[in-house]
Amino acid sequence: MKILITGGAGFVGSRLARTLLQRGTLDGRQIEKIVLADQAPARAELLADPRIEARVGPLLSHCEALRNEAFDGVFHLASAVSGECEIDFDLGLRSNLDSTRALLDALRHRVNAGAKPARLVFSSSVAVYGPDAAVPMPAIVTDTTLPTPQTSYGMHKHVCEHLIADYTRKGYLDGRSARLMTVTVRPGKPNGAASSFFSGIIREPLAGVVSICPVGPEVSHPMSSPQRTVEGLIAVYEASREAFGGRTAMNLPSINVTVAQMMDALEEVAGPKVRALVRFERDERIAGIVANWPTGARADRAAALGLKPEASFADIIRQYIADCAGQPQALKGMA
Repeated sequence: MKILITGGAGFVGSRLARTLLQRGTLDGRQIEKIVLADQAPARAELLADPRIEARVGPLLSHCEALRNEAFDGVFHLASAVSGECEIDFDLGLRSNLDSTRALLDALRHRVNAGAKPARLVFSSSVAVYGPDAAVPMPAIVTDTTLPTPQTSYGMHKHVCEHLIADYTRKGYLDGRSARLMTVTVRPGKPNGAASSFFSGIIREPLAGVVSICPVGPEVSHPMSSPQRTVEGLIAVYEASREAFGGRTAMNLPSINVTVAQMMDALEEVAGPKVRALVRFERDERIAGIVANWPTGARADRAAALGLKPEASFADIIRQYIADCAGQPQALKGMA
């Protein structure tokens, strides 16, 4: 089978590609080719595998060619992130809405030409939820909580969920939207996401670097580890239409944790000196965005597929430390 991963050079996309290569199969079928489409080059270790093909450039520029290319499965992960969308409205529309519509129409073109509909998994986000004067947001959002996004990024994700549901209803694809919780700990440098600090306050101290937390220790948010996120995307792909349960989006599992609990877990795993490298300095822009996000989530439909979150946030930190094996600079703070 042939698979397309948009955003395939990114953190989650690269990990998904690596996991699929290790598995060798998806939904019981042998993987022959994985195409990684991204604005950045794919990682060297992925390119070393002959089953990987990389395409570099904006997704929108690739979609015309995709109209005449057969894919069995698509993982659509590419998007501009939350902070970027708030700063540059047009960038968000182009990267998130225009690109998704072009991708869906490329897949629809194949079906209109007589091909079988491709199966598509869309990475939506917990950012689709938010407080609204008419519909108060509950402390714990669920699969059936009405989304009322309060950021452009969240609105884009919600619109795309409905587009995918409608293209699925029309038979143009077999689409499934999975709402990702905030994935941490992400390696590398901070990105433009407002949620970037959730990784930074763990990653930087472990590397022996001071990290600034822009929100208070009482802030609570649903988190997921990278590996459980990838497992969730694959499980959503492999689920039968009946097991997925309709066309609406599904929450992926999370740990609902406060910043204070994250700091306690950091101290448990790495010690008080590492924890002391986190400093609290409020950033009103980021704090304002985060204030409109859920404080916790539940994932009943995902649980019915056998998906579970990590047992503790300390286990998420340990996963990151294990991923950093052979990278002493990343764990310099623990030395």
